[in-house]
Amino acid sequence: MLRSMGQRRVAGSGEDPRVTELRTAVSRLRRALACHPGDFADRGIAEDELAALAAMTLTGVPEVRRLRRSLLLVAGAIGSISALGAALTELRGAVELFGEQPR
Repeated sequence: MLRSMGQRRVAGSGEDPRVTELRTAVSRLRRALACHPGDFADRGIAEDELAALAAMTLTGVPEVRRLRRSLLLVAGAIGSISALGAALTELRGAVELFGEQPR
């Protein structure tokens, strides 16, 4: 059991459930962004950061500082598009599962 989060690893996978949640949230937002018909200036930034976040989920537990930076960039790029709000909120929640960075 992950005592700090009160969560258990998925049986047999050995993967941190926070990473699974992050991967799911990133995937959902990437799909929502791909389906969004409008074009906007920072779309490329959002797509690049989502790709970086997806890559981070493949290498174990990501660095919290990098997660938060990517979240800020994605939020800044797409934050005003209400159609993507639910998926962005899910991504934020997934990043917050990683808690505070130790000092």
